[in-house]
Amino acid sequence: MGRLDGKVAIVTGGGTGIGRASAELFAVEGARVVIAGRRADVGEQAASEIRALGGAARYAEADVTRADDVRLLFARARELYGSPDVVLNVAGISGRRYGDGPIHECSDDGWDTVMNANTRSMFLMCREAARSMLENGGGSIINTSSVLASSPAPDLFGTHAYAASKGAILSLSRSMASYYARHRIRVNVLAPALIATPMSGRAQSDAGVLEYIRTKQPLTGALGTALDCAYAALYLASDESAFVTGIVLTVDGGWSVSDGQLPRHLTEESQ
Repeated sequence: MGRLDGKVAIVTGGGTGIGRASAELFAVEGARVVIAGRRADVGEQAASEIRALGGAARYAEADVTRADDVRLLFARARELYGSPDVVLNVAGISGRRYGDGPIHECSDDGWDTVMNANTRSMFLMCREAARSMLENGGGSIINTSSVLASSPAPDLFGTHAYAASKGAILSLSRSMASYYARHRIRVNVLAPALIATPMSGRAQSDAGVLEYIRTKQPLTGALGTALDCAYAALYLASDESAFVTGIVLTVDGGWSVSDGQLPRHLTEESQ
């Protein structure tokens, strides 16, 4: 308890999934947390439930793809609790329903929607976080990418705009880590594999995906949990990682180091 005592944290996408689990864990560990998102009902409920546990949390409505919203979000955080010491960027989408897919099938709208939600939002949040932390002597920025940025699974997860957006986050974060280290601003990345969250609902109901995950994520043979990611984020947010910047912390149950056995019907189709 108390690993984040005295710190102020902004968590985007903090109403559900990884963001929600992280916001709660941060608050339990002593942080004052601002939950940012577009859905007031979800965000207010998350903040209320965290306060019921004894944590300090408030919701701030923000569309993090809009520069004005992001500026107002940081102003609201300062008004509520003070300048942020930690910014955890989780907000993003999986773009298949918007037209994402293999590049020869990906639509213009699919590409633009995914890149806007996943990459522009990261740029805006990181820019505002860096400006704030430069004024306040440092801090920790944690960006959420995906194992699909560097460890593809083409037969079951062929969403190329999504992979490109998550790869851009890796490059942005590493460049930021190099530039801002002298200013005591740490920039690190979480790269989850398949995690049981609302965003992965399609995969969770697909028998073929679940069969694949049994060998692709061999540590458990199952989807990871939002709390698995939250604990990793907690380390990067805390002073325990004061000497750590520019890393990609994979939270993947072994995804990136396993072969993974495709479901038999897909193996037969590829022959």
